[in-house]
Amino acid sequence: MSYVIGVDLGTSAVKTVLVDRSGNVVAEHSESYPLSQPKPGYSEQRPEDWVDKTLLSLRLLLEESKISASDVEGLSFSGQMHGLVLVDGKGAVLRPAILWNDTRTTAQCRRIEDTLQEKLLGIARNRALEGFTLPKILWVQENEPELLKQAALFLLPKDYVRYRLTGEYAMDYSDAAGTLLLDVAAKSWSTDILDAFELPHSICPPLVESFDLCGTLLPEIARESGLLPETKVFAGGADNACGAIGAGILAEGQTMCSIGTSGVVLSYEERREVDFEGKVHFFNHSEKDAYYIMGVTLAAGYSLTWFKDTFAPDVSFDELLSGIGDIPAGSGGLLFTPYIVGERTPHPDADIRGSFIGMDAGHKLPHFARSVLEGITFSLRESIDILRASGKRIDRVISIGGGAKNEDWLQMQADVFNAEIVKLESEQGPAMGAAMLAAYGAGWFPSLQACAEEFLREARTYKPNPDTAQQYEKLFGLYQTVYGATRELGKGLAEFRG
Repeated sequence: MSYVIGVDLGTSAVKTVLVDRSGNVVAEHSESYPLSQPKPGYSEQRPEDWVDKTLLSLRLLLEESKISASDVEGLSFSGQMHGLVLVDGKGAVLRPAILWNDTRTTAQCRRIEDTLQEKLLGIARNRALEGFTLPKILWVQENEPELLKQAALFLLPKDYVRYRLTGEYAMDYSDAAGTLLLDVAAKSWSTDILDAFELPHSICPPLVESFDLCGTLLPEIARESGLLPETKVFAGGADNACGAIGAGILAEGQTMCSIGTSGVVLSYEERREVDFEGKVHFFNHSEKDAYYIMGVTLAAGYSLTWFKDTFAPDVSFDELLSGIGDIPAGSGGLLFTPYIVGERTPHPDADIRGSFIGMDAGHKLPHFARSVLEGITFSLRESIDILRASGKRIDRVISIGGGAKNEDWLQMQADVFNAEIVKLESEQGPAMGAAMLAAYGAGWFPSLQACAEEFLREARTYKPNPDTAQQYEKLFGLYQTVYGATRELGKGLAEFRG
């Protein structure tokens, strides 16, 4: 028997999965690492923590599975996007990594927009947001100029870990697309953007496909991980691209909805020149010469977690949601907007805040719980509608993450999206996508689609109820008016937030 390993380098932990040739997850293991927030808005990590915990997770994965290291053909990565790692000419890290959820770079985003103007969307295909990598590089340029002069390369989180495992530098297109330095259509680093900010071209690592071989394990790394030095290491991809692969989003017309802390609507895209005017993200896929478009709800699952922790801390999520099936669509006239940490799509607004509208004395905890789920789903529907307006037909959506764990919520997604919702039999998200890249790279399958056909199986589908879908259509129209109606109120309340 032979196996591959998927390594998912997340924000709070690294997860490793061991997968056989049929797509069965034989073993999995995770190791957490700390997050540093030295100042308000700052979010940093030590890259060496990623390396140490990845090696520990790999070693324990092998020990727990009791398989022979000689049976592992290769491994690949999924990685948290956008995080800035700067290394010197010897590969030494120059400062803690600045992560995707670090918000110190608003001024640098405005500098990018003012400098590049319409060129930005034409080249990078995305707006300048605090999460992206280029604003972080410019922050270092402005605040730590001597340090930037020492930098030989910038890397993203998984690319640094892979470098430490193999000694080889590389960055795949799907992750590079989230830097604002890639010419997305041309699949090359943009000389126009680099020159506009006086950045040396040499700071950008070599570009590769997600399934390309990037070397084998260094001898000392092999000893620490329990694997063999000849184990093949493949490039891997951005977490959202790998999540798409792990959900089988590998052909035109395929769309997924992933509800975790944030929420993502992601659809496969072959049209290179389609213009979304920056309303959604447009990135290179880990599938060769393909793209994906993505809308983001910043506080999707986080809204539900906040609600439970604040109003029902002593009950489980299952208990909290157990009564929502008895509440009619519309939650008895109660409407929630999930803007509790700002919003991304379709309103890139860091200042807007959430609301409950329509509360009356008859509303009980189940009404509020259902309203929170409806508000999250309406926010995701806004991304669905942007994709449909571009000409995409979306009548079937793969649902993964927390939103796929509750049957009432799955049916709600079907009714709000007015589309068939599919739940997968076994869902490992980005870790499975990384394992599939290793399986394809190792030659197990002629294509990623063939790999998905073997590895992924559907468990159940949920079809929209026509009457409920019609009710939600009316309520969604009301939901869409809330942002405009509360934006100025939110600004007025901002001074009281502390």
